[in-house]
Amino acid sequence: MTRECAVLLPGVCAALADPRQPGLDDTCLEKLLDWFRSLTWFDPTVELLQDNPCLTELITSVLALPDPSPSILSFTLQLAGILASSESRFQHLQQEKLLGRLFGQEGPRGGTAWEDASVRSAWVKGVHSMVHHQPALHLLCSTGGMDVIFALQGDPSLFVASAASQLLVHMLTFSLESETSKALSAKDCDWPACAQMIVKHIEESLQSSSASRIEQSLKLLSSLFGSCFGNCYAAWTEVLWLDIAKQIESFLLEETVQAQPVLANLLLNVARSPVFCGTEGSFWALVTSALEHLTPVQAGPLAVGLLKLCKCPQDVRIQALTVLLQPMDCILRAASQPLEYAGLLDESVSDPVTVESLLSSKTSCAGLLCQTLAYLEKLLSLKHLRVDLPCVSLLRSLMTILQFCNGFLSPTSPLGSTISQNLINSFRVQKSALDVLAALSEKKDCDTLIGSLFDVLLAYLQSPNTSPTVLKKTFQATSKWLVHLQELSCSNSQWQQTEKILEDVFRVLQKRLCSPCWEVRDSSLEFLTAMVKCLRDQKEFRQCLLSSEVLRLTENLLEDPESYVRASAVTAVGHLAFMTCFAPESPVTGSQCNKENTVAKLQEILSTDSEGFPRRAVISIFTTWLRERCTGQLEETEQFVSRVIQTVEHDLDWEVRLGGLELVEVFCSQTICQLSQCPYAPVSSAVTSSTPQNELLQVFCRAKLFGFLFRSLCDCDKPVGQRACDVLIGLRGHFYPMSTLENPQEIGDSPAGRGIAWLQRTLRQGSLAQNFPTDGGDGVDFQDPESMMLALGAIDLLELHDELNKSSDHVEESPQSLLQDILATVGTIEDNEVDCY
Repeated sequence: MTRECAVLLPGVCAALADPRQPGLDDTCLEKLLDWFRSLTWFDPTVELLQDNPCLTELITSVLALPDPSPSILSFTLQLAGILASSESRFQHLQQEKLLGRLFGQEGPRGGTAWEDASVRSAWVKGVHSMVHHQPALHLLCSTGGMDVIFALQGDPSLFVASAASQLLVHMLTFSLESETSKALSAKDCDWPACAQMIVKHIEESLQSSSASRIEQSLKLLSSLFGSCFGNCYAAWTEVLWLDIAKQIESFLLEETVQAQPVLANLLLNVARSPVFCGTEGSFWALVTSALEHLTPVQAGPLAVGLLKLCKCPQDVRIQALTVLLQPMDCILRAASQPLEYAGLLDESVSDPVTVESLLSSKTSCAGLLCQTLAYLEKLLSLKHLRVDLPCVSLLRSLMTILQFCNGFLSPTSPLGSTISQNLINSFRVQKSALDVLAALSEKKDCDTLIGSLFDVLLAYLQSPNTSPTVLKKTFQATSKWLVHLQELSCSNSQWQQTEKILEDVFRVLQKRLCSPCWEVRDSSLEFLTAMVKCLRDQKEFRQCLLSSEVLRLTENLLEDPESYVRASAVTAVGHLAFMTCFAPESPVTGSQCNKENTVAKLQEILSTDSEGFPRRAVISIFTTWLRERCTGQLEETEQFVSRVIQTVEHDLDWEVRLGGLELVEVFCSQTICQLSQCPYAPVSSAVTSSTPQNELLQVFCRAKLFGFLFRSLCDCDKPVGQRACDVLIGLRGHFYPMSTLENPQEIGDSPAGRGIAWLQRTLRQGSLAQNFPTDGGDGVDFQDPESMMLALGAIDLLELHDELNKSSDHVEESPQSLLQDILATVGTIEDNEVDCY
């Protein structure tokens, strides 16, 4: 603790204990507790209490109050727990007889204050902070504290109940830390005293007739096995599991027990423990039983969790996958009678009637399918799935779901008719199915269905009933499958099918680009951009695109009334330019699609558009062009960059200015590579005055880069200043060898030197950009190579970098500032309005 804080602390403690003072803001109190946590974390000694007796006086004073406010009592409980986290401070507080009065029977847990949930929560938090040594455990066990924690597991406040459960997990784990790592078995298990109380409580609760007690203990066990206990205390984990396994099994078989979702989570957490790595034993038989007896909704989380485990036995893994595929199998079988195709499964894990009844119900059908589809998407994203997915049948089932949802399939079976009625226009199911459909495009075995698949996708793209959000998902799935289709046609010469599908896609895209709904126009442009990024080098795609009206319609949308659409149009036009303007032999000549027109249009948007989104899109596209080296020779690129940054530096949107700095960074990197003898290393002192170096400086000065960079250092938006500083440090690293960086270049008394000295002072003051002279006042010539070389060597950019990277509230958030805020607040009549941030 600093001397300044030690001086302020007694006044703060006196104010907190004074009932006449108005209540402090809870945020101030929380930040005060955070400060004490940091103090005690690094220093376990008793000196903190000895040097600051005001802390124990505060606790004593609050305990003496006949009716302390809940906020001050809560603060005191947590503070005492934090202070008692080390054994030496615990003993000091015990000598003062304070801890028993706070956490024992004579404490608040027996009074009216206990009725306030914040006090109960603070009591639990205080105990949690304190229990880091054996004397604290002994205090709780000997003063009835354990019974209080057990009772708080069922507290009406979920925050208190959750905190109590976490505390029990911590206490059981901590109580075992002092035990030796001797081999244990179910026969010779001797739990430590505190752990024994917790285990006994769990066992008694599981055998009770109270559903709430059973559920509380199952949640506690789930948290326990899911914590480090299950991984670090293998022998104890096995002992505990053997004690409760029979009871858990009985819960699975009893339909009256309502804790099945908790049981699924518990089994999954136990399965993650290294104790059950082997395929032998009764545990996996219990998991199999759970997959059979839990409902499909309850078994889903368990099934997907098991499929992610490396050590799960293969037969259990197959059973888990079967649970997830049952609803998809049911959909496929219900689609037609008699069956045209085989289902996904040869046999079911649980009774198929259960899944059929859930899908037949309007209330449960969409929920079950959305859960199933979400899990399947998660599995498809895994790089190593240790079980084979039946991708073809799964794809067929997805297509069936999508056709049910838009009414394009009329099944003949009664079950199919019911399911289709439940799913009609279900946006949730459509979006989930399209997500899985997109994920399946990565699989190689679905080629036989690709024609039928695009029929389904095109039906969604064409239908006026497709909602904008579902249409967006359809576009995303379509773009992924078009990439897959292109790979297919390259390998097996299916040119005609590819060309037909592309023509259909562009036909519907033309229609969607003219939609009265701006979300549809926006999604259509995003889809076009995605296709161009992936397929612009493919001959069939280029031909279909250039023979359609898409180019003209996209350019028209640069003037769309909706700014989001204009931004997406900018991005689309920018990527289309790779095909129309920058291709070696551009197929589009003599039209409005030439390079000069496109650049001019985008520059006009950058300088005149009233909304930030289109301007951000323009600067992003310009940077993309520069990276791809599409802006011409060096002289042409230099002029292009100069024009852009002169526009950007006056932009009111900081993200546009930041984009301008990214453009400058790319330009600098490319120019250095182009002109320097050694493109990837700093230049040695022997060649710093060589022609390439001078030429580089002249290029950067002509492009007016340095004025933009130095003014950006003083930008009122910190990310802009930070990026500008990074670019300048990069440039200095190139122009100056590392050996000279420790001794910044001396600034002479010449006019240029005086200008640089002024610039250095201005930067240290952190002047705002609007106060920074735009004409290089006080003799700073930002277009003079010699001056800029001097500036790069003389100005301490690393010190400036550290300043810019300091938190803006590094002073205001200091403990001293917090204590001053509290002292300034106490005694005021108005509501507390101090911003302790």
